[in-house]
Amino acid sequence: MFAVNVEGAIHRNGKWLLIRRSEKEEHAGGSLSLVGGQCDIEGFSSDILERTLEREIFEEVGCEVSGLNYVNSSSFVTDSGVNVIDIVFICHHRTGEPFAKSADEVDEVLWMTTNEILVHEELPDYLKVNIRLADKML
Repeated sequence: MFAVNVEGAIHRNGKWLLIRRSEKEEHAGGSLSLVGGQCDIEGFSSDILERTLEREIFEEVGCEVSGLNYVNSSSFVTDSGVNVIDIVFICHHRTGEPFAKSADEVDEVLWMTTNEILVHEELPDYLKVNIRLADKML
């Protein structure tokens, strides 16, 4: 019925990690977003959201995170009509310097302050809401 997507609001030294999604991406190619991806079907399993997010962050930007805490959930429909439930977690950067590890998914990594994100005219409102909520949890 829904695809389940998880995203990480990764915080380090007063800034949040954003990626520019690859132009190759089917949904929102070229846009700025948090790092994340879809949960795989696993049958019976535990901690699927957290494990998926940790795996996606490592695959896409090559770093490890810790201290995952729930921030927000929402739903949306992709450009191709897929219904998605999106769950955002705040994460603390643990190891590895983030880089565009997966060229099929990430064109660029950027570190931005909360204020830079909130005043950025090209960023979608839902991203600003998620960062505002995550910032309050610090």
